[in-house]
Amino acid sequence: MTDPKVDNGVNVEALLSARDALSDAPAGAKFAWRATCKWQNGVHSKSTVERFRGLGDEQKHKTEFNFDADHPEVFAAEDNGATPVEYVLVGLASCLTAGIASVAQNRDIQLRSVEAKLEGSMDILGILGADPEVRNGFEDIKVTFDIDADASQEDVEALVAQSQKRSAVFDILTNPTSVSVDVNS
Repeated sequence: MTDPKVDNGVNVEALLSARDALSDAPAGAKFAWRATCKWQNGVHSKSTVERFRGLGDEQKHKTEFNFDADHPEVFAAEDNGATPVEYVLVGLASCLTAGIASVAQNRDIQLRSVEAKLEGSMDILGILGADPEVRNGFEDIKVTFDIDADASQEDVEALVAQSQKRSAVFDILTNPTSVSVDVNS
């Protein structure tokens, strides 16, 4: 009897081939991710993600993705969508979870379930302008994983550590990123 092959739904061979190909042609590894955002009313906005640049050319997702952002009623808003800071938590959770699946596949670890719970602490006196000493963003973010896998606790912790090491969103949140804002007239 042979052990069934691990299948977490990640094509590791394609990822490793892409890594090798892009290592030989690093210009193709330069990607530009894009989003557009249009104000609706109040603090409600709609964002769209469809096109990006990569592999030396313009690319397009199979479908256009749309996101509503708003604030909850406790902020005297309509609550038409998640808050922008909640989207940051979703981005971090999704990136780390994708990494766990990819690393598990590469290490022949079968996952049964992965759940991430995130909580970002924030003092809103900063964004309200009530206290100039309070920062506008998160004070901290806590990520807790519940992972059921055919692996030891040590191996599962190594999956999470490797995912964290390779996560673009984790890097964006934990290292300074240059952001410029322009206004077209």
